[in-house]
Amino acid sequence: MNVKLSLILMISLPLVTPIRWLMHPNTQKCLREELRQNVLVKGDYEIAPIDGQFMDYIVRDSKGHILANKQDITKGKFTFSTENYDMFEICFTSRVPGYQRGTLQEVALNIKTGVEAKTYEGIGEVAKLKPLELDLKMLEDLSSSIVQDFSDMKHRAEEMRNTNESTSRRVHWFSMFSIICLFGLSVWQILYLRRYFKAKKLIE
Repeated sequence: MNVKLSLILMISLPLVTPIRWLMHPNTQKCLREELRQNVLVKGDYEIAPIDGQFMDYIVRDSKGHILANKQDITKGKFTFSTENYDMFEICFTSRVPGYQRGTLQEVALNIKTGVEAKTYEGIGEVAKLKPLELDLKMLEDLSSSIVQDFSDMKHRAEEMRNTNESTSRRVHWFSMFSIICLFGLSVWQILYLRRYFKAKKLIE
């Protein structure tokens, strides 16, 4: 029972801490992450307000499809679901008018994905689940997420192994080809020099 309560407590605690950084005027900062298919992503941000300075954000995939964006932000949230396994990025852009001298601006970003992004209180109300049933649902989703993460890691490891094996074979055949070329060039040089010396009557 204590183990179960510990697991529930771990799920209940926030698993992601906000990322904070300082933006220089008229610069852009992008954060990228690989996500698998059908993953819920939720983010909230907060920008330290500075008079005359503006901040925009945009979320897009590797093909340039815009999933969320907003201009002149100060505080807000965004939500989207991934359709395919892809690399996603969120970019923050600072804008300061040319006539104004900009200053450093603090940005705070908190992103949750998968199980962390789900609102289980709402799920429990819709499905009319008891608190214990809701906790079990959270544990089930967390377990499925962990299993899926291990499956993705195994798949990536297999891809890397196949790539390494393919590269090794190519290097092997290229080395063999280089040795054959060098051997052929050496034989050609010997025959050429032999004919040359015979033509000059330096050897018989």
